[in-house]
Amino acid sequence: MNKSSSHFRLSTLRRTLAVLCFIGISLLFLDITGVTHAWFGWLARIQFLPAVLATELHIVALLVLATIILGRIYCSVLCPLGVLQDVIARLHRKRYSFSPERRWLRYGFLAIFLIALCFGVNIVVALLAPYSAFGRIASTLVRPLFELCNNTYWQRGAAIIATSAGTLLLIGILAWRNGRTYCNTICPVGTILSLFARHSVMRINFDADSCRKCGACTRHCKASCIDFSTLSVDASRCIVCGNCIDACKFDALKYGVAIPSTTNVGRRSFLIGATLLASATTVGAARKKIDAGVSAITGKRPLKRNTPVTPPGSLSANHLSRHCTACQLCVSACPSRVLRPSSGIATLMQPQMDYSSGFCHPDCTKCSELCPTGAIKPITTEEKALIHFGLAVCDSDNCESCGLCAGKCPVGAISMVCIDPANPKSRRVPSVDAARCTGCGACENVCPATPHAAIHVEGLEIHRTDAAPLPKANKDDSPAELHNIDCVECYSCMPCPQGVEIPAIFVFVNNNLKSDKAVFLKGMDDAISSDAQADRCVECGMCVPNCPMEIDIPKELTAIASYTRKLRNS
Repeated sequence: MNKSSSHFRLSTLRRTLAVLCFIGISLLFLDITGVTHAWFGWLARIQFLPAVLATELHIVALLVLATIILGRIYCSVLCPLGVLQDVIARLHRKRYSFSPERRWLRYGFLAIFLIALCFGVNIVVALLAPYSAFGRIASTLVRPLFELCNNTYWQRGAAIIATSAGTLLLIGILAWRNGRTYCNTICPVGTILSLFARHSVMRINFDADSCRKCGACTRHCKASCIDFSTLSVDASRCIVCGNCIDACKFDALKYGVAIPSTTNVGRRSFLIGATLLASATTVGAARKKIDAGVSAITGKRPLKRNTPVTPPGSLSANHLSRHCTACQLCVSACPSRVLRPSSGIATLMQPQMDYSSGFCHPDCTKCSELCPTGAIKPITTEEKALIHFGLAVCDSDNCESCGLCAGKCPVGAISMVCIDPANPKSRRVPSVDAARCTGCGACENVCPATPHAAIHVEGLEIHRTDAAPLPKANKDDSPAELHNIDCVECYSCMPCPQGVEIPAIFVFVNNNLKSDKAVFLKGMDDAISSDAQADRCVECGMCVPNCPMEIDIPKELTAIASYTRKLRNS
């Protein structure tokens, strides 16, 4: 008997949509240029658990409604971890068998998850949440393959790599052996949606007159939810993949309106699911109102902070801790590479600032634009300029009095003062204006002192926001031709076809805006070879599209070359 074309279209449509969504979400974590976030950022916001924690009720309602009408299509199309399991299972092509639902296991994991969610045990939430698990795998294990030259694996930390590798190994083994076992036993999102799927309007149905009980449907069911002997499909576990329909040679399985059940299990499950969903959403809303908490993290060379530095827009360390699912989308998207997964137990894998490789640029709001859970609130660059999320503190004994921190500070919060006010000839050390310092970490990043930075940033437990911008700091001693360049040293502009050392030039200029002209010229010649200086630029513009900060690189290099030429001729 020939299968109808509609059956073929169901599985093909499902696979096509799943592949497109999987590629889109993967690019959010793997794209090192950041350009795909504008196209696919919405895929992160329609993930179930992030939408619940962000109390995006319209998205949650839409996903639940889709499940009630169509079944668990979220698990087979939108969930990246589910599609990853399908890819692994397809490599094995195992023949499956029916297994009864293990409710004690499913609801046991769900209970653990909900208790952890209510009491703020974030490490449990992060480990069980499917979107977070996929995010860790993509950003920690796969993305570094694109960045091997940057030593990214070491920057992630051994604990983060081990956790991500363990997650991938567990999911891989389960998918290889039994298809969607993770979805139907461990995943809390799958369990919640299953309560609605039991009562779905559309589902896979048997045609008893056509069925020959050959068992092909059961052998191809990766959810192990089809019992051909009783002609039954467990709709709570079925992800509507369509494999069973394709496998049936007798057209005995169809996707359509559900055959009415004589029991009230569906209605009971629907009410339970609605109650759990309402409770989880209430918890998500309540967690938005709590602000407190301190957690220590480890900084560079090595540096131990008393209070973690959390991204601007996160409101407080506690707000971030209670809303973040550790998907690490913000870590992957950060163009300055200043966000790193925390290795602390209470905040494991959640983002915290580490200024060893960069600083939080005033004009960058990438993390706030992408966060799907509301852990980092959306902010504009104007709003960011008013936010204080940390404060620089100086270790005068370790300071080399180089003044780089003062020259690098983008808000003019640091000035060099005599360590002994009564002695104008005493060595100068940084003095931080707390009213101006935002905690961006530019000073800590540039500090050359060893064994640890002589100036570092301590986080603010609760972020402070100014009512209005402060007057600009006085920088009259900077050359009129030059200014601070918004380079984050990502090296996306390299290599230059003319051999110009673009990032090195910009860094030198930023660090020497206040230098004497003779010192500036000698320092430029010492730092940059003559065949790699700004005057080698031919304004080809190849570097411009690659710059995440949208710097007009040829224009800046031309200005620097003009200033340097003027110094040589004077």
